[in-house]
Amino acid sequence: MRIIRKLRYSLKKQKKNWRRLFDKFAQFIADVLYDRKATLVAKVLGALLLPLSFIFLLIVKTRVWLYRKRLLYSQSLGCHVIVVGNITMGGTGKTPVAEYLAKLLLAMGRNPAIISRGYKSKGEPKYKKFLRWLTHSPDKPPKIVSDGKNVLLNSELAGDEPYMLAKNLKGVPVIVDKDRIKAGRYAIKRFGSDVLILDDGYQYLRLRSTLRMVLIDKSNPFGNYHLLPRGILREPLSHLDRASCIFLTKSDGTRDHRLEQEIYGVNYGIQIVECCHRSCHLVGQSGVEILPLEILRDKNVAIFCAIASPDGFERFITTLGANIVYKKRYIDHHRFTNTELSSISERARNADFLITTEKDAVRIANDFKFSVPFFYMRVRIQFLHNEHWVRHLLSEALAQ
Repeated sequence: MRIIRKLRYSLKKQKKNWRRLFDKFAQFIADVLYDRKATLVAKVLGALLLPLSFIFLLIVKTRVWLYRKRLLYSQSLGCHVIVVGNITMGGTGKTPVAEYLAKLLLAMGRNPAIISRGYKSKGEPKYKKFLRWLTHSPDKPPKIVSDGKNVLLNSELAGDEPYMLAKNLKGVPVIVDKDRIKAGRYAIKRFGSDVLILDDGYQYLRLRSTLRMVLIDKSNPFGNYHLLPRGILREPLSHLDRASCIFLTKSDGTRDHRLEQEIYGVNYGIQIVECCHRSCHLVGQSGVEILPLEILRDKNVAIFCAIASPDGFERFITTLGANIVYKKRYIDHHRFTNTELSSISERARNADFLITTEKDAVRIANDFKFSVPFFYMRVRIQFLHNEHWVRHLLSEALAQ
């Protein structure tokens, strides 16, 4: 028995080491994609990845061309579909925009539903999929994260963003499935939805859409202008011609004429809306306690996050007048272990507050005990210019 226990302990330790190494490698790759590292190794890896970007560009252009020439068909579900998406990898703030649109549609008397693929959500085991295929069993129905009244799944099963939307929206069903057409049909049949909001759906060309809202991070619009895997672009800039409206997110209100000209050069006359993701207050671990952001002024603060663009979060904490005594970054959508949280808690023991993002907080159990007061930042979308135009665009599109 002692030998078995030692073997189990050894395997468990080895698994943790492999996971730690994988996370470090994934973080290094992300730093190369975002050009956050200028070391020789990073430059060599970037050069090796560049030919793969050209291959990816060819695949993406060919796919879009096939849809435009109708050699591949987009399917209509008989209702309006509003797409919220981007042409870069993560970090533009789609979730607060999807939440805003859902609330706006409710106020307009519509019955919206949010459809998401549930990125990094826990899926059905492969053996069950194989058994269904083998026995010709019907497809598994989409996951209902929220029926509009109650949140039915946690973030692990639903995915971080769908869970956040389900938690913050009342009266709006949130449905997850990789097959967004199947999920859309389900929303229409089960909940009587007359407008579907397709979260992160700009590349999902199988479903015909009414409006395509494209988000661009104004602080880092297109990275190094390379496509994946050398850069952060999922599509070339020329594909912005499919967009109905451009949201410049993380804006400080100052116009960037060079960026606007880049956009107009691809899609002349498109409306550009400037907005920022405004942190409005701090929310306690239980979700009940709420504190103003001003409380962080002159306080020692420890922070951690697992988001695509952590720089903005860290910079904002500093602008609040806080003194960052400890910070920790993980790869985007990293699922924290209790060991990692305990380590963070121990390193933050001399801080007045421990802060993370709302997106990261959904992956932390409510009963986990931190050594210092723990809060997350509640974020909402705030328009700086042309919010009225968004309302007008929606009203005009839905009237057709």
